[in-house]
Amino acid sequence: MSEVKVAIIGAGSAVFATELMTDILATPALKRGTFALVDIDAKRLELAHQMAEFLITHSGRDWTVEASTDRTKVLAGSDYVINTIEVAGLANVRHDYEIPLKYGVDQCIGDTIGPGGLFKALRTLPAWLEILADVERLAPRALVMNYTNPMSLTVLAGLRASSLSIVGLCHSIQHTSHQLASYLGLPYEEIDWRAAGINHLAWFVQLERDGEDLYPLLRERIQDPAIYEQDPIRFDMMLHLGAFSTETSGHASEYTAYYRKRPDLIRRYTRAGYGGESGFYANNWPTWRAEADQEIRDYLSGKREFEFRRGPEFASYIMEAMETGVPAVIYGNVLNTGLIDNLPQDGVVEVACLVDKKGVQPTHFGPLPTHLAILDAQHMAFHDLVATAVLEQDREAAVHALMVDPLTAAVCSLAEVRQMFEEMVAAQRDYLPEFLK
Repeated sequence: MSEVKVAIIGAGSAVFATELMTDILATPALKRGTFALVDIDAKRLELAHQMAEFLITHSGRDWTVEASTDRTKVLAGSDYVINTIEVAGLANVRHDYEIPLKYGVDQCIGDTIGPGGLFKALRTLPAWLEILADVERLAPRALVMNYTNPMSLTVLAGLRASSLSIVGLCHSIQHTSHQLASYLGLPYEEIDWRAAGINHLAWFVQLERDGEDLYPLLRERIQDPAIYEQDPIRFDMMLHLGAFSTETSGHASEYTAYYRKRPDLIRRYTRAGYGGESGFYANNWPTWRAEADQEIRDYLSGKREFEFRRGPEFASYIMEAMETGVPAVIYGNVLNTGLIDNLPQDGVVEVACLVDKKGVQPTHFGPLPTHLAILDAQHMAFHDLVATAVLEQDREAAVHALMVDPLTAAVCSLAEVRQMFEEMVAAQRDYLPEFLK
């Protein structure tokens, strides 16, 4: 097996980088290689570097590590580039939540769509496009795997701006499939399903066991409050829309106009934490970040025992299939080249993909049920406008994106949307591209 080089951009998010590196080192076919770690935060990069050395020693594999705050020094020759960047999130996470809240836009996570998702994209995409330009110059044959949110937007902007092979990877579909088996009380191996849509709002349009529809059983099971309370918004969506969606209830609550537009609805449908808690991400993310760094230090010091096992993230399975030619199936965020018939063909969708030596090959899904397609298409219009704003430096396109956001439109007038946009620009101007100022 030939040696591979894997660049991880944003490796300072050390816990996730640790998960990805562990997966790779636990993959039988990936015996030799190099990790090229990049982060602009030198202290967090050093922590990730130490953890990489720890993992290599633990694995006994023939891997080495390079690390630099300057990606151009380590990108050359990379076979795979994994993007996990976070741009100025710590400085702006409260602005992303608190300013919209003044206008009645109540977010739980706010990193994919809505005002928070919009401004995360406006901060992130310029840096992402600079990274891709360097990859195109230094490692043009690399497969780029994106894990950064907003997922669909990051992939879409990258595909429009470069000629690189790019796939967006999330864990929402595989995690949800296991959750559904648990809710049904069935062994995972016994359920059969088909899912497709857009990232964080894909749909399990088929859920069966031995050809029998399992949705009647699921509707019966959620009469038990112990099951229903685990995922109340997604269960409510399933009851009314006929299909289960692929993100947590907290995320799902802000992706449509139904659950967060009035205080009484928020009280009725949302729950603590990922169940839809107001400001959950803004209130906890800075603490999570510090806790994640401490977790790595605890592994390195021996205070915490490290469990070396391969997890469910798709990156290592893609590499294994491409290096060995043994096919694998993953769910990827890719350009909709006729894959989902009734969604825009110039946007990014999430579908099953075959992977082998030829790379990531998306498969045709067909049409979604019309009402589900409409919900996804509204997001894809948002994606198109934001990508256009950044790529063409079109400020008004960014404003229009916020105007078509489902949750924002449910509670704000057009004048209020514009006023909110201007207030968020003023608060974040030091971190935004010039065309927005």
